[in-house]
Amino acid sequence: MATTNRNTHQGNSKKKKLTKKQRRKRKIIMLVVEVLVILILLLVLALVIKLNKINNAGELDPDNLEINIDEKTKEMHQGNSKKKKLTKKQRRKRKIIMLVVEVLVILILLLVLALVIKLNKINNAGELDPDNLEINIDEKTKEMLEGYTNIAIFGLDNRSNGSYDSGNSDCIMIASINNDTKEVKLISVYRDSYLNVTDADKYTKLNAAYAKGGAEGAVKALNKNFDLDIVDYVAVDFNAIARTVDALGGIELEFTAEEANDIYTHAYVDEMNAMFGTHSSYPVPGVQLCDGVQATAYARLRNTAGDDFKRTERQRLVVSKIVEKTKQSDLATINSIIDEVFPLITTSLQNTEILGLASNVLDYELVDTQGFPFLLNPAYVNGAAMVVPTTLEDNVILLHEYLFGVKDYEPSGTVRAISNRIQSDSGLGSGDTARDTNPLKVQEPDTPQDDSGTGQ
Repeated sequence: MATTNRNTHQGNSKKKKLTKKQRRKRKIIMLVVEVLVILILLLVLALVIKLNKINNAGELDPDNLEINIDEKTKEMHQGNSKKKKLTKKQRRKRKIIMLVVEVLVILILLLVLALVIKLNKINNAGELDPDNLEINIDEKTKEMLEGYTNIAIFGLDNRSNGSYDSGNSDCIMIASINNDTKEVKLISVYRDSYLNVTDADKYTKLNAAYAKGGAEGAVKALNKNFDLDIVDYVAVDFNAIARTVDALGGIELEFTAEEANDIYTHAYVDEMNAMFGTHSSYPVPGVQLCDGVQATAYARLRNTAGDDFKRTERQRLVVSKIVEKTKQSDLATINSIIDEVFPLITTSLQNTEILGLASNVLDYELVDTQGFPFLLNPAYVNGAAMVVPTTLEDNVILLHEYLFGVKDYEPSGTVRAISNRIQSDSGLGSGDTARDTNPLKVQEPDTPQDDSGTGQ
């Protein structure tokens, strides 16, 4: 287990200290700078294009120009002396160098301009206000988390392409990046987890947090219940996943007979074909190259053995396959993904932050994925089926050790209070765990491994 990186992650620490007025001012300044950069690039590019309209016949050869003046007169024209001393070969070489430099400048300008245009395809929802995100951790925990970048990922079930303001978040993930080692761990938080999901002290299923409070409300719920410092998120819907898989040329998945023949698998395929205008066929049992609709149907399926626990495992597998194939893709494929998928993504990440993450994309390694809570009991609370953490406090201790390598973490007073309320509402405590997928537990050789984590 990697130990906590003590190098200060300045990007996050400064961001949290800014006031609302300062963040608004910075956002305006960044927007103005971005516009100015685009204008300057366009101006320089236009100037180069205009200059190239001149019919440049090349330099004249001084040796052929009947310059018959004496040495005294030559000394009067020192400004031109160096030029006249160049040989024909040197002049040709200089002309080639100038041409190469000009071409490189044009290419760099075009590349930067294209990059800015590509990034602007993403739906940027603006930065979330850290003051509203229920970051209740103490200074010691803040210091510990500074070595990591934690980003919330929401997959929305809204049945309307491109709508990211509401809808139940049927896929809730936390990507935790170790800024030093570039190792990434992916946590799926079960959507039916019984937690404190709103400001009004409402306890219900976690997926309601996005429906009731949008991205900010969902991020707030994750921070409040798990002692995290998440300030950024990425939200996608079915269409984005399907198009990504299609742009990659499909991903290989294995369907069991139950998964392939399930009535909901067929229903999902039919529904998405109607939504996207595609003509995907039903999957068959066995290993196969799946298109976007088939892969998304696989990730959505929850009515087979394993229920939502198995579904989150499928979702993490699909994400892992997408990451793996993207890292192996050529520029043309990456460009296709950007054009097809970026407009279907909404995020709080700014362009500079996206570029910072993208610059290390080949160094990132998805080392493990798990479902959370690790310790739980599927039970009815107030007449509704819930995933009850047993207990939330115990789970948060394990989560911080798993993600950040912190032994014997002490949960905040907020987490302890929520944990006590959950135990009171459900009647379930530490001794009532029905499902234990603790990835830190040393398993005996003869003990069957649980299938909830991929254990990359």
